[in-house]
Amino acid sequence: MIRLLIFLVVVLALGWGFSWLADRPGLISITWQDHLIETSIMVAATMVVALVAAAMILWWIVGVIWTSPYSVRRYFRARKRDRGYQALSTGLIAAGAGNALLARKMSVRTRGLLRADQEPLIHLLEAQTALIEGKHDEARQKFEQMAEDPETRELGLRGLYMEARRLGANEAARQYAEKAVEHAPYLPWAAQATLESRSQAGRWEDAIRLLDQQRAASVIDKNQADRWKAVLLTAKADDRLEGDPKGARDDAMAALKLAKDLVPAAVIAAKAWLREDNVRKAATVLEGVWKLGPHPDIARAYVRARSGDSTTDRLKRAEKLEALRPNNVESLLAVAQAALDAHEFRKARAKAEAAARMDSREAAYLLLADIEEAETGDQGRVRHWMAQALRAPRDPAWVTDGFVSEKWLPLSPVTGRLDAFEWKAPFGQLEGPIEEGSLAAEEAIASLPPVSAIRPETGVEQPSKPIIVPVSPSSEPAKSPQTEIAVAAKTPAPGNVTSKAGKSPESEEEPVPFFGRPPDDPGVKDPDAAQPPTRLRLF
Repeated sequence: MIRLLIFLVVVLALGWGFSWLADRPGLISITWQDHLIETSIMVAATMVVALVAAAMILWWIVGVIWTSPYSVRRYFRARKRDRGYQALSTGLIAAGAGNALLARKMSVRTRGLLRADQEPLIHLLEAQTALIEGKHDEARQKFEQMAEDPETRELGLRGLYMEARRLGANEAARQYAEKAVEHAPYLPWAAQATLESRSQAGRWEDAIRLLDQQRAASVIDKNQADRWKAVLLTAKADDRLEGDPKGARDDAMAALKLAKDLVPAAVIAAKAWLREDNVRKAATVLEGVWKLGPHPDIARAYVRARSGDSTTDRLKRAEKLEALRPNNVESLLAVAQAALDAHEFRKARAKAEAAARMDSREAAYLLLADIEEAETGDQGRVRHWMAQALRAPRDPAWVTDGFVSEKWLPLSPVTGRLDAFEWKAPFGQLEGPIEEGSLAAEEAIASLPPVSAIRPETGVEQPSKPIIVPVSPSSEPAKSPQTEIAVAAKTPAPGNVTSKAGKSPESEEEPVPFFGRPPDDPGVKDPDAAQPPTRLRLF
């Protein structure tokens, strides 16, 4: 564009100059060695311009001829370079697609057309080709060469880092990541790897400092940086809880400011407040997180905030949690457990059944089994609830990478990933739960067997109605068809019940006491005495 403007200006200047000379005619005389040359000014100007143009053209021709060898060499060199870049591009595409044969062929061709000191990507192509061919030693050598070159240092360090991770050399991988962070702190993969390595080593302060640098450099999103910092502060507070409760409290409260729903931070902060005998502050922290999302860890810490509280006081605290989040499964289970501890079985059963109807899962049925064991001791009913628990969906837990933990951890023990644990139901069944939903809970409650009476002498359950058994003709004289015998107890299964004499029911027939008479009545005969079984005719 600039050249075009210059050309237009020159043409306009020449036109204006010739026009100016045309308006002012005149003659020019030149005497040279007895020759007199006379011409007009216009002709003289035209000849001067023509001579200048001819000189310029001649100069250009001389220049082309003079530089022609270099131009020819440059043409062939450019053509060779273009072919080399084309081969390099084809080789990288082939390596990315996993075509080892074509990648190796293009690598050799690129080496013949380009020099490695001029194009560092040749090392990358050769390293990738070696990787897809399984030649990891050759690939590592290429990455080391790239790490020594300032232009490809970051790429070489990443390749060495990935190879170290593949071999399980975590310490070497950490060193490569640390070196990459020193030269290029803006690299996300290096920062992430360094952050995880420092966290695994328990260097929480260094990890937090690096995270702040990454956030300042806008390498990590603000929300993600806040979440990770909260996790690191929580882990730091957990380590300091025993030795420095005040410092642990400050770290946990700072974590809650960054992530208000972080349950472990709330629990640690509450424990730290309780170490200072400040129950009100601990309760406030736990209540704040409970309102955002009820969690059993919060409920346990809240209900057992004071070690000297009675079970009735703990029940009141659980009911306060339920008032904060009514119609919630965790609230109902917390009240049911506290009521069970306080031996208020009716309330415990009602809350546990309500929780089962709301979310038919394992914890509700196990709690009902505990209530049944404490209230009635009926093993049949206990087994009923245990069977329902086996078929119910599993309870939520801290899960990450297929690993289930009883407590929250800042890092995944499988991959070392930061903030990897989630509170959710673990996948532990091949075909899923057999029964789900409130309908299953209603059926389980409706099918609960009645409470059985227990014989104090033998521990054998008595049925609510007598069993009617027809009389055998071999043991009694012929009777009318209406003659039947009422047996007062079930016949126990072999090997399950043992008499007082230490003999099983197979070797000794169990005596039956009279109806309506207690066993300790003087009129009742000693059941241990050897006598024929008593029979009562109903008709």
